[in-house]
Amino acid sequence: MIRSMTGYGKASQIFALKEYQVEIRSVNHRYSDISIKMPRVLSYLEEEVKKEISSKIKRGKIDVLITFYNGDVDDKEIKINTEIAKVYIEELKKLAEQEGILSNIEVTEISKLPDVFNIKSKQDDETIKEELLEVVNKAINNLSEMRKQEGKKIAEDLLKRVNTIKEKTEKISILSTGLIEEYVVKLEGRIKEILKNQEIDQARLAQEVVIYADKCSIEEEVTRLKSHMLQFEKLLDAEEPVGKKLDFIIQEMNRETNTIGSKANSLEITNEVINIKTEIENIREQIQNIE
Repeated sequence: MIRSMTGYGKASQIFALKEYQVEIRSVNHRYSDISIKMPRVLSYLEEEVKKEISSKIKRGKIDVLITFYNGDVDDKEIKINTEIAKVYIEELKKLAEQEGILSNIEVTEISKLPDVFNIKSKQDDETIKEELLEVVNKAINNLSEMRKQEGKKIAEDLLKRVNTIKEKTEKISILSTGLIEEYVVKLEGRIKEILKNQEIDQARLAQEVVIYADKCSIEEEVTRLKSHMLQFEKLLDAEEPVGKKLDFIIQEMNRETNTIGSKANSLEITNEVINIKTEIENIREQIQNIE
């Protein structure tokens, strides 16, 4: 079943006081474009997350937001860079002497200066990776389910439109069978009007009819149009992404329809061609949202 490129998936889970939350949004895009926002402490896993998402979602503009909270005190290591702190203190004392101000330097103020006070995690990187990817996969599954449901609705609409095109095509096929007979009657009448009482050259008449029949025959175009519709319907049940294939087929359907319109010398057929092109344009808009 086809899948829409529009959807949203969210998942969160706690592992031993470590809380992960993943949100994934996707919209239409010609290719795959994945953007990830995540805490610096997890940034080393960005490519792993991208790889996991791209293995399951082939097309779409995908925005990922990851939040992480580690409440495990035993997992943290606090370090003070005393060498940098001493340099700060010495420089601040010099500044105080030069400017004639008091050098009441509080240790808490020194700790706030860059690179003095650091909290490092003693986390197991492999464990963090496994936990994060588990939550990412849950969010992907929720996103995929929403995209499938949306795709189901799109497929139902597309099938209705394709069936409408089938009906119009059958009508065109029936209308086209009478074009030659109509042309023969009109041509004979015109010739009689011009020649009046002279005898009509049946061989020449037959030749003109053959030429006209060749020019206005739309049998091949109708056959190809029906074949394209059959392929289109089969792709709607495919498991793999088919958005680009459907787009190509709809272009071919439009091409055959244009040819039918230009060849068939009939107002009724022209009207049906316009109806078909309207449905094709509606289908084209819909399939822009299919993965």
